[in-house]
Amino acid sequence: MKILLLVTVSCWVLGTATLNAQKVKLDEGQIEAVGVSMSIERLGGKKVVKVVKDSTIKEVDEPTFVKIKGVDFRNGTIEVKVLSRLLKNAPEFARGFIGIAFRINDSNTRFESIYIRPTNARADDQVRRNHSIQYYSYPDYKFDRLRKESPERYESYTDMDLDEWITMRIEVKGQEARLYINTNQQPSLIVKDLKLGASASGTMGLWVDIGTEGYFTDLKIRKK
Repeated sequence: MKILLLVTVSCWVLGTATLNAQKVKLDEGQIEAVGVSMSIERLGGKKVVKVVKDSTIKEVDEPTFVKIKGVDFRNGTIEVKVLSRLLKNAPEFARGFIGIAFRINDSNTRFESIYIRPTNARADDQVRRNHSIQYYSYPDYKFDRLRKESPERYESYTDMDLDEWITMRIEVKGQEARLYINTNQQPSLIVKDLKLGASASGTMGLWVDIGTEGYFTDLKIRKK
């Protein structure tokens, strides 16, 4: 009887979480390009958003994303499948940068972000591997400042590669964010001090950086 009750409760919790997750339609009317070009395409039978950074923007860790309209997100879960390729003209330092921006304000001048560097995960260099995942906060805490002031604290490793679908799930609560990759039960990165503070809120974006041909699909948002 106790086992049956436990199974029933577990199924109810999982079902509730699924019901509360809003699957966001990635249609042109629901999204807005900020510092990128975007197009709705099909890839492997999936409807996807293709995103490429504006080549005139030379700085890194900038507002370069496809912004989701009509979302006010503070706490909860963001989940999306991403696939990264290198452009033919990608610079040598390109890593397939792709990820999620969240708590984006209306003017795109403040937001948090977690992104991945898929090529680093398979590098024959442990230091590069340790830099496979990155947190940054715009505008004041880009990766280079965080790496200099707090080495390794905002970066991590997990296995991944270019040209494969990777599920990114970010759980946000107050000043804390946790990134889960694919079906991993444990977080690949934990950030305890989101730089914009616990009260920040806003929409989210599908983020890329230099040299990336990025694809996004199956976006889900659950607010708490």
